[in-house]
Amino acid sequence: MISRFMVASLLFTLGLAMQAAGAEEKAVGQEAAKSTYVAIPDNKDHDLKLYMGDGRLVTGTEALGRMQQEAGLVLWLAGNQFFAMDDVIGTFQKQHPGISVGLVTLPPGLIVKAIQAGGWRYGGKDYPGLPDIYASVNLGHLQTLKKSGLMDSYAVYMHNELQLITAQGNPKKIHTIADLARPDVRTSLPNPVNEGIMQFYLRKVLERYKLWDQIAAGKECSACQTTPNNWFTAVHHRETPERIRAGLSDVGVVWKTEVQEALKDGAAIDGVVLPPEDSLRDEVSYAIGVLSASPHRKAATDYLAYLATSAGQDAYARYGFVSATAEELKSKPIP
Repeated sequence: MISRFMVASLLFTLGLAMQAAGAEEKAVGQEAAKSTYVAIPDNKDHDLKLYMGDGRLVTGTEALGRMQQEAGLVLWLAGNQFFAMDDVIGTFQKQHPGISVGLVTLPPGLIVKAIQAGGWRYGGKDYPGLPDIYASVNLGHLQTLKKSGLMDSYAVYMHNELQLITAQGNPKKIHTIADLARPDVRTSLPNPVNEGIMQFYLRKVLERYKLWDQIAAGKECSACQTTPNNWFTAVHHRETPERIRAGLSDVGVVWKTEVQEALKDGAAIDGVVLPPEDSLRDEVSYAIGVLSASPHRKAATDYLAYLATSAGQDAYARYGFVSATAEELKSKPIP
């Protein structure tokens, strides 16, 4: 039989254990609050890769933790090109055998903040470090880095355009930007906080149609419901097709290449082509540059040279990206 003393002792021990656990949890929370690094959204292991020189692939936190020490080249790139990167980097490695390449594919605005902060925080841990190369969907982000003394030259290496994405068969008959404001249409749109597609392109289209205030409802947020009908994503290039397939949204605005990739994967979606004034096909340009403090400058220079070759351009073109001109591919000072 368990005595009262034993029960009291067990309860006292349990109380101490709970206090210790609570103190540890509080300490972890305080440590996280003190972190100066930029948080990566949850469940983004697929955007963190380390392509080893021997052909092995490491992903997630292991890749993020190892790339600063083991990679001979580190790339932090606008996330919407994630589906092309196995091919793009694989082709580069064939030309440069043995080199290991670290890759982060996240919203370009988020990456700029991480570069300025000096690293990432993910899964409760800090990962200090910087890339050799940064790329965005607009020169504006690179100009921000220039002002911080972190980058001084760039090249345009490809192009893209906006498209609508709907459920297969387009059951709501959504055909234009104006349809995004219909009361029976639920939208999933890239957020205005760190996603370049919204910051530099889609927002001005929505403003031209006088729809921005209605859709955003005064909210500048990510992973948030701005109105009963609109959701702003955290990292739109996967979330919007997923929300449409799950029946949570009727339509989104994504890059043409993302529609093509979703169809290639057999997703039950359709793409709706927009006119040039709304797709912005004549002005969407991807800009890339080497950070001034790159520790692997030769490898970074080799990578930019590779992008300017037919092999580099073709690797992207296979996924629907539009090739840059020879003049655009030349390195030039950031204005």
